[in-house]
Amino acid sequence: MENSYTKTLRGELREHDQSVERNLLAERVVALNQTAMQTGLLQQTETPGVTASTYTQIRHKLHRGLLDLLNPQAVSNATFEQIKSAVEDYVMSAIEQESLPLSRHERGRLVEDLLYEVLGLGPLSPLMTDSTVSDILVNGPHHIFVERHGLLEMTDVHFHDDEHLMLTIERILSRVGRRVDESSPMADARLADGSRVNVIIPPLAFKGPSISIRRFMRNILEVNELVMGGALTQEAAEFLKLAVKAQLNIIISGGTGSGKTTMLNCLSQYIDDGERIVTIEDTAELQLNQVHVVGLEARPANTEGKGSVSIRDLVKNSLRMRPDRIIVGEVRGAEALDMLQAMNTGHDGSLATLHSNSPRDTLARMETMMLMAELDLPQRVLREQIASAVNLIVHVNRYPNGARKVSNITEVIGIDNGIILTQDIFVTKREGDHMVMKATGIMPSIATILDERGIELDSNLFTT
Repeated sequence: MENSYTKTLRGELREHDQSVERNLLAERVVALNQTAMQTGLLQQTETPGVTASTYTQIRHKLHRGLLDLLNPQAVSNATFEQIKSAVEDYVMSAIEQESLPLSRHERGRLVEDLLYEVLGLGPLSPLMTDSTVSDILVNGPHHIFVERHGLLEMTDVHFHDDEHLMLTIERILSRVGRRVDESSPMADARLADGSRVNVIIPPLAFKGPSISIRRFMRNILEVNELVMGGALTQEAAEFLKLAVKAQLNIIISGGTGSGKTTMLNCLSQYIDDGERIVTIEDTAELQLNQVHVVGLEARPANTEGKGSVSIRDLVKNSLRMRPDRIIVGEVRGAEALDMLQAMNTGHDGSLATLHSNSPRDTLARMETMMLMAELDLPQRVLREQIASAVNLIVHVNRYPNGARKVSNITEVIGIDNGIILTQDIFVTKREGDHMVMKATGIMPSIATILDERGIELDSNLFTT
């Protein structure tokens, strides 16, 4: 038999006009975040009235009851204020009927927590509002880590149990039409704010469900900020600025979390507003300020294994879109061949990132990825393509102290006897306790290209 507050909750959520055809999820979450920041209810502190463990038990019990009552379709169509009002009525009715010993402050906090369970990511929601957190790593219900300023640390946030964690996973994936189960235990998704999510569950993750969230940082850094932060020198920044304006082809390489996308965003700021830019990404992360930008995003296969659109498909299609610049968020497969062919056929000024451990390793990885195209091209041809297409390699690195710096700015100068020739223009080396970037004193050979395109390169940038 339904309780009176059950009917009230369902009725209130169904009062929304179904004809409104817009996604209100982002609006609701933003409103919830603003409310939480203003009231300070996200602090993980013990409140007077009940112990932390008792409060957690009450919250879990009411959350389970709330899940039994909510109609997912009604929630998806309701506004934030309607959902908040319905949850408040549910909490107050439940507290009154079950005589729960909660203070006014605890009742308000309980409403906020349950709203996060309904609309947000449950216990992870406070971490998602923390601007210092760049990654959230969930290893089962009781071990949650975050990355702040390049360093990992364990938090005191936790889920109640595996079931609670799985409910959050299902809520994340359902919003993008994905699911996980024993037959398909891995999935990728994107949150409403653009953050990337990877999920893997048992039996593959034998210690419990795992979530990896790469936060989408809305604050766009500028190159000057990287210079002030010590990521590179002013001279190196000026050289890269001129290289982008001269439409040189640049590959940004580095390890996971080293700052490749950040550097790509920074360099893209030097692209002229009059150029047509086509961006191609596996998950949309680039934040370009120009107006004439066409953003393309790859699509995974559906549950039936159909409908997949790869990065390579998008690279091929972009060539028919009259681009002045092609920017590939991350090269990881056979699309490397098509991208290099585009660079060699008039699409100068292309930018891309890829994973590697050094500039020389970047060239080797590009060669390996070109072989994935299965065209049976000889090694000599592949290397000639790379040497002809790529002008600069900007290698970024994350050091043990968490600092992210540009470790190498390397010029690709040609090929000799089947070996791609390179030379470092700027290098970061250790001096005492600090990593310092310095010019090698070599004037880059691409100075002639810049001169042909009307850009003067000051030799003083490269003095040691």
